Amino acid sequence: MEPKSGIPCIPGKVKLLIALLVLQLCYAGFHIVSRLALNIGVSKIVYPVYRNIIALVLLGPFAYFLEKKERPPLTFSLLVQFFLLALIGITANQGFYILGLYYASPTFASAMQNSVPAITFIMASILRLERVHFMRRDGMAKVLGTIASVGGATIITLYKGPPLLGGSNSSEEDMVASHEKMLNWTWGCVYLLGHCLSWAGWMVLQAPIVKQYPAKLSLTSFTCFFGLIQFSVIAAFTERDPTRWKIHSGEEVYLILYAGIVSSGIVLSLQTWCIQKGGPVYVATFQPVQTVLVAVMAFVVLGDQLYSGGILGGLLIVVGLYLVLWGKNEEKRIVSRQTEEATLTKHLLASSSKEESSVGADVC
Repeated sequence: MEPKSGIPCIPGKVKLLIALLVLQLCYAGFHIVSRLALNIGVSKIVYPVYRNIIALVLLGPFAYFLEKKERPPLTFSLLVQFFLLALIGITANQGFYILGLYYASPTFASAMQNSVPAITFIMASILRLERVHFMRRDGMAKVLGTIASVGGATIITLYKGPPLLGGSNSSEEDMVASHEKMLNWTWGCVYLLGHCLSWAGWMVLQAPIVKQYPAKLSLTSFTCFFGLIQFSVIAAFTERDPTRWKIHSGEEVYLILYAGIVSSGIVLSLQTWCIQKGGPVYVATFQPVQTVLVAVMAFVVLGDQLYSGGILGGLLIVVGLYLVLWGKNEEKRIVSRQTEEATLTKHLLASSSKEESSVGADVC
């Protein structure tokens, strides 16, 4: 069916697919932009400070005007929880990410992020926020997926492997340089693992806070605000040179604006819309598309090399991701079926008791 203007209507599923691909492209661009910013000398502390300033300026007005009626009153307990949420979800999360990206590469930063659902599952299970059914298919899928994701992250961290598109160096100097790079690579992967742990912890901690404070935009704004304060305190001790805070070129301006506007503004609203239309599991299944896009963009723009250890680890993480997501989806189906059966049984028992009472009345 076409509208009167003659322009064909785009089906909802196609719109969602296009939105998800654009979302992953924006995420992939952020990995490349962040690496470019580090390459041209932008400070690892100043970069997230500017990013969060832009994010707060963007989100603050929307949160204030759109959630006036939804926003519960603030309490000291809520402020403490917002502070802790910012410490994990902004300061630790972004800080570990930047350090990991500095020592490793955008491709493997994106590959490691695929392990976040499995890490979240481990944390939620330890805190008894999620039950593990070992004797059911969904429970086994989540456990196997978690093992695969952790195994893949371990391979990426400990085994770099030979390059896929280049030869090997044989001189002693090159061997020493290669050893130093390997040490930096390992540290980069350790920092990225810290980033994934922080991200997973942020999601686990956020779930009970959202129940107390359902105004999501306001919650995000408060988190950005406290994260900005925390980064500013760290910067006061680590970046005392005023020249490190100056923007020296138009390229730096574009990179920082992309990080703030696209990564914190457009991505947030687009992801919220996608989750609303397709659900969190469906959105998460597109995460590996981002890794492929980052690998291609990093090779073309940055000249990054791909290594066999990273490919093997990345594949394991992707397999683990899909197993965990399938397990979550299957668990929802089982719970939904059990609820329907319980409701049907209740209705049948109720109607049966009514029939028995009416028969008893007739006999009397």
